Amino acid sequence: MAVLSGQASKRGSLVSAPTCAVETSLSPIKPVQITVLEGRDLKGVKGDTPVTYVRAEYNGVILGDSLKIDVSSDGTVKYNFTTSFEYNCDGPNCLDDIAHKPLFLTVIEVLPKEKKQKEEKTVALGQAVVDLLPLLEGHCSFRATVPLHPVPGSPLESLRPDAKCGLEVSVSIQESLLSVSQLSGGNLLRVTLEAAYSVPEVFVPTGPQQNYMIGLQVPTVGEKEYPLIFKNGILKLGGEKEPIPRPKKWPISNILAPGAQNIPDSFIVGGPYEEEDGELNKTEDREFRIQAESIKKRIVWDLERRCYLDPLAVLSLQKRIAECRYWPVEITRVPVVTSTKGKSSKLDKGDDDGQIFFHGVAYVNIVPLLYPGVKRIRGAFRVFAYQDREVFGKTKCLFSILRDLGHQANLNKLGPVIAAAGSPHSKAIPSRNQKEDKMTKEKDVIRKASVVTAVTLKNVTLREQCLSLQQYVDAGTFLVMEIELAKALVPKRLPEELASRVREMLPARPQLPRRSAGAKKAVEDYHNQITSIAGAILDEYHELFGKQMVDGGVIDHHTLEEQKCQLNYELNSSGKYFAFKEQLKHAVVKIVREKYLRTTAFNNLEQLQAFLSELYVYLVDQMHVALNQSTVVASPTFTGCEQLRLFAHEAEVNEDYDLASVYYQERLARDRQIVQHWLDYGAFCLLMEENIKAQECFREALSLNPSHLHSLLLCGIIAVMMEHYEEAEIFFEDATCLEPSNILSWTLLGLFYEIQENDIRVEMAFHEANKLLKARLAKEKNIAEAAEGGKKLYSLSATVLRPVTSPQEDTLLDGSPKVQPDSVEPVVTIQLGNLSEAKECYERTISFVADASEMHFVYLRLGSIYLKEKEYDKAKYTYMLACKKSSSCLTWLGVGIACYRLKEMTEAEDALSEANALNNNNAEVWAYLALVCMQVSLELKNEELLQEIQEVQRMVGFGNPSF
Repeated sequence: MAVLSGQASKRGSLVSAPTCAVETSLSPIKPVQITVLEGRDLKGVKGDTPVTYVRAEYNGVILGDSLKIDVSSDGTVKYNFTTSFEYNCDGPNCLDDIAHKPLFLTVIEVLPKEKKQKEEKTVALGQAVVDLLPLLEGHCSFRATVPLHPVPGSPLESLRPDAKCGLEVSVSIQESLLSVSQLSGGNLLRVTLEAAYSVPEVFVPTGPQQNYMIGLQVPTVGEKEYPLIFKNGILKLGGEKEPIPRPKKWPISNILAPGAQNIPDSFIVGGPYEEEDGELNKTEDREFRIQAESIKKRIVWDLERRCYLDPLAVLSLQKRIAECRYWPVEITRVPVVTSTKGKSSKLDKGDDDGQIFFHGVAYVNIVPLLYPGVKRIRGAFRVFAYQDREVFGKTKCLFSILRDLGHQANLNKLGPVIAAAGSPHSKAIPSRNQKEDKMTKEKDVIRKASVVTAVTLKNVTLREQCLSLQQYVDAGTFLVMEIELAKALVPKRLPEELASRVREMLPARPQLPRRSAGAKKAVEDYHNQITSIAGAILDEYHELFGKQMVDGGVIDHHTLEEQKCQLNYELNSSGKYFAFKEQLKHAVVKIVREKYLRTTAFNNLEQLQAFLSELYVYLVDQMHVALNQSTVVASPTFTGCEQLRLFAHEAEVNEDYDLASVYYQERLARDRQIVQHWLDYGAFCLLMEENIKAQECFREALSLNPSHLHSLLLCGIIAVMMEHYEEAEIFFEDATCLEPSNILSWTLLGLFYEIQENDIRVEMAFHEANKLLKARLAKEKNIAEAAEGGKKLYSLSATVLRPVTSPQEDTLLDGSPKVQPDSVEPVVTIQLGNLSEAKECYERTISFVADASEMHFVYLRLGSIYLKEKEYDKAKYTYMLACKKSSSCLTWLGVGIACYRLKEMTEAEDALSEANALNNNNAEVWAYLALVCMQVSLELKNEELLQEIQEVQRMVGFGNPSF
């Protein structure tokens, strides 16, 4: 594929093999030594102990024959036959030959001479194939036992099932064929052509014999291209699907044994259509693919062609893929022409005008080979009519390998690889005009008369050619092929490397202080456990007998004993007694080890009993100490971490950002080891546009748990916002390695590459995300949503990035979070002043069986509407629902206001006291408490206090100074 790149690209040419030398221009000749050691389980035509010898052949050249040796009765024979061929980088046995041409070993039997027979007769028994690929992997020698495949009619076909007929072979060279730089920078390209399916109906097995061919060009060094030709495709009628798995075959003809055509340990395994890289891999294409691959005609090759690419060729390949994403893969059929003795064919005479029929092309997208870590692409590719302008527009290819080159060298006479050719615009064969110039003037009349006939035939030819090209499209023909590299063109960073890079960017965390394990700490732990268990027992007692207790009353001894027995029964039957024992066990063990320093078993029972008595007395004494030092009925903790999060979110919604910051920081002060605390505070800092603080919070969260996906993604997002793009890429890549099946990680990685304008990486990330989304939706049996997968990816990404890129956009007009679509309408209605419609929307929301995700704010808004419309009973009920679900200062304040308006002063005071306990800095709570106190308190008789109140009223400027 010659690519247009300035003036130099106009000199596009074809070479017979990729350049091999990298470090030196002169390549040494290295002998490759082959030793056939022995054969096993051999059997001859004339008996079980035949006379046999081995013939070695490589690259069409017979290397030699071994001695004729008798096979032993057990079927083994020691050949110890050594031969060699010369590797020459510039010669016929170059690196590319070693890559795709195997060594053939044919075992031949020498038949006994019959009477009057002058020459001995031989018959081939079987053929073995030795793959020389290890020599390209840096090995200087290898040893293998290769199976001996029987030729048709050989007695080896009837061996017993457990027989392992084969040859033991050793291959060696004095030094490696590849230099260090070639081993590290070179690559091996494998192109596997499987089949062409749904071929035109005019392709029939009867009639003139046809050679079905595929051709493509592999970029090498500079502007040169390396042609690959796959010949002799087998036309098959529909009716059954090709078996899976099936072996790949060598791209070499004239192999004696059918089994020797198969490449060892190399198979076509297929796979789900949805996981392919080419075309026709969507859900709507599935039915067509199944029909085409089972009941329609197809042309089968199943050939694998290998090409060695040196480091410069690898760089050239990367450059070509980046410049042009498509490779043209051409298809055609050529009549098999046989020449008779003394006559030459039309093609040999040069009468062909360079046109071929049924010339199609498939455009193979090879950009995925530039994805990090990708070494293989496989898929189906549609075949289109070969049109020069279209091919050049998509592939920048200057000429056709099958048309412009093929007819010069006669495709039917070429081997697997086409020889070198010159410029595509020049012809090596003489033209028709050159021959006509040599004609005599006496034939001018005949020549002029033949012009009309030639023009007519040419018009017919053009019409037939156009019809043949269109038939590929009409039939829906497609190629299935695979392109694989030994090493990825773009290495993918290993998870260990990414994790190490992430650790380098995280702040150094001080080591945790060593825990005190002395006797004092052991006793303190015991006290804490006693206090905890005592509190739990009292809670159980209150739950059982709390209703029976009378304020100020005295419980008699008999009742107390009954309650004690019932409490013991409940603790034992519920398993709580056992749980308390287990809770206390660890503290007791620590006292034994740290205070009494006992870590070994006792020698006798008396010592054990004495120690247990002493320990029991000590534990009981310390129990009393713990109970006397602490208040067992501890005051309840009004604000846990979850409540603090609610309060912070509530303050955020009300745009009281200072108070929200206090709650977030208080939450961190309670426990700095919880990842979510740091993430929530970091998100708040983003809202306040304090990016540096947000970055510190996200990285602190990540340092607590390096495997936390959301921490990684948020670190990547804040790195993008701060334009630290290299760090952002590491965070996003680590996220995709941590959870490869996470759609959000791949989507954010794609959006990052979109910012970087790296189109290839964008395509890779979104392709992976889309594939995962389709798989998930298919698993949920929702094919309709799978078609909309691409749109959902962008909306999902926008949802995640919205609070990062534009924090204010994630809140509604009144500052409330945009969580549920059904909450948007009432909020907008409130802003428009239509409270009745908003109230109706909120009432409908709370009437649903399933709660919305932000019911807390729904209750607050609805309660505030009820207060404004003086529906105090409904307001009280709504605020009580909010208190029951998630109590806060504002919910209790709402209850207090509603009760105050209903003249329920005692309940109002209780509710306002609860609100004050949750937040004693809320001025509105204190104001309503003052109102309640003014309503319920008696007339003040303390003159000094009354005077002080009046002075404060004058000072602050409000209130009634005459009070």
